[in-house]
Amino acid sequence: MAEAFFKKYAKNQFNVISAGTSPSSNLNPVVVTVMAEIGINLQKQQPQLLSSDMIEDSNKTINMGCMDKNSCPSLFVKDVDDWNIEDPKGKSIDDVRKIRDQIKTNVLNLLYSLESDN
Repeated sequence: MAEAFFKKYAKNQFNVISAGTSPSSNLNPVVVTVMAEIGINLQKQQPQLLSSDMIEDSNKTINMGCMDKNSCPSLFVKDVDDWNIEDPKGKSIDDVRKIRDQIKTNVLNLLYSLESDN
């Protein structure tokens, strides 16, 4: 969700990659549904594994929240921003909508701060 919002609102000003330490093989269908509700199509997106190259090549790392505390990026990445977002897995559609809206707000705030830094 964060990658989709970032791409929508950054308008190609920045390159964004979304990945996880233990990604699922497919996107959560409830996430796909709640994003479609606001006109963002995730049908062709695929979860990907976070690599050390991704971290090394990034200017900014955002941690959504850690479900697996042993592989949490904040343990091995310095200067990471932790948004502490709940995992939508197993949540109701209303809860996933709240998570979606929280992510959108965080992305817009991040973009504002990045544009202010330039």
